[in-house]
Amino acid sequence: MVAASQPQAAQIGRDILAQGGNAVDAAIATAAALTIVEPTGCGIGGDAFALVWIASDNQGNGELHGLNASGVAPQALTRDAVRAAGHEQMPLHGWTPVTVPGTPSAWAELSRRFGKLDFASLLKPAIRLAREGFPVSPVIASLWQRDTETFKRQLEQGPATAPWFDTFTIEGTAPQAGEWFRCEDQAKTLEAIAATQAESFYRGELAEKIDAFSRQTGGYLRKEDLAAYQPEWVTPINARYRDVDVWEIPPNGQGLVALMALRLLDGFPPSHRDDPELLHHQLEAMKLAYTDGKAHITQADHMTYSVEQLLSERYTEERRALIGETAITPEPGKPAAGGTVYLATADSDGNMVSFIQSNYHGFGSGIVVPGTGIALQNRGHDFSLDEAHDNVLQPGKKTFHTIIPGFLTRGGKALGPFGVMGGFMQPQGHVQVVMNLVDFGLNPQAALDAPRWQWMGDKTIGIEHGYPTALVRAMSARGHNMQVAHDSRSYGRGQVILRDPETGIYCGGTEPRTDAAIAVL
Repeated sequence: MVAASQPQAAQIGRDILAQGGNAVDAAIATAAALTIVEPTGCGIGGDAFALVWIASDNQGNGELHGLNASGVAPQALTRDAVRAAGHEQMPLHGWTPVTVPGTPSAWAELSRRFGKLDFASLLKPAIRLAREGFPVSPVIASLWQRDTETFKRQLEQGPATAPWFDTFTIEGTAPQAGEWFRCEDQAKTLEAIAATQAESFYRGELAEKIDAFSRQTGGYLRKEDLAAYQPEWVTPINARYRDVDVWEIPPNGQGLVALMALRLLDGFPPSHRDDPELLHHQLEAMKLAYTDGKAHITQADHMTYSVEQLLSERYTEERRALIGETAITPEPGKPAAGGTVYLATADSDGNMVSFIQSNYHGFGSGIVVPGTGIALQNRGHDFSLDEAHDNVLQPGKKTFHTIIPGFLTRGGKALGPFGVMGGFMQPQGHVQVVMNLVDFGLNPQAALDAPRWQWMGDKTIGIEHGYPTALVRAMSARGHNMQVAHDSRSYGRGQVILRDPETGIYCGGTEPRTDAAIAVL
């Protein structure tokens, strides 16, 4: 089974399974295809994370592995350099927020360690899509138009953004829904990545092109930064919620936020989905967890407080005690010392992959390396310039990262991958999907179909119109500033695959808020 936000990408993953590939092969092929058909959410110049379950038998036993393929700040990107360029905080577009891309390294590393098929064969379908073209789907067309308008404003600030228009528009105009789009530059770049197992991107011809354009247009990224980069295998972190273990990538990812919120909510009794008391607890728990996350999460060895401290029983009880009858504006606590795409794949052997990749805001920085189709991410936007902040900018450091894959187990046996893309919506989506599955007994599709809420700062809560009006009014009475949304694009886009450990049968759900699909072999 392959669940992805674009039907063509899901079908490509399914075809790889039909060719004898495993879940890892399918994930790589699907991810590469998504950089072509959904460039508004991911690209070759972005970052990636993965949780990979490698089965040891057909009863749900196995081992979960984590891959962190997020990049670091270039060596030339210092706080003094940013301030000298006239910025008091990290900008969203241009060269300044560009960090070393990790996505190509993730594909190659996953294939090297766990893949069955030849790496080059996995990228062939994406290369064909880029070269021959594809009809742009409706949601992606609307996002493409939004980013085109954004980058038109950026053109006034210098020439670095001009290649974006040469690459991703049709004579300066975003493609419409159903319009055919092709990109030969992306096809050639994917061919180089396929032929060299991504070496060209980090230590070859592509690296030289990135370096040259950066130097020509005032960028900070250099070929030495690319050559020094390697993805990192990490030990996943988890928290128990009811009778399941929820797994996330450790910091610098924000998956810790979801785990902290679930730890807080685990101290309250289960209830029905439309219970005002429960919704209030959800909102307050998320506010507390996110406030801590924004204050403390960064590259792990730069964090003031460890994962263990932030998830400790003592600290969880201390924070839970702050949840009262009315909405609060939380402050970060102090524990005791001591544009994204998501996809899920599963194969007949019980192997499963939870994979996410992103250029961050839409197409990312707006920087496209001429002749390559490489749109560079703007992940460095989340760095702080405050020297006292845990996530302060430093050369060679990884920033607080929004993209997070999730995974569920019960009693040590795999249930399956899940994820919700969408910037700071992601841990909020994780919490809501987990509760929909575990507390409310919804199947994967119903868990994704259900309306969502999101904390938007202070006491402001965005909530989708599918929630009962009486429930929204009840939250307002408790002091929440409720804003009912009729545009669901900012409420995340998720995928879920769950496996029955006894029968081995998969049950999948795909996101109704985008042009998503599930492909089954």
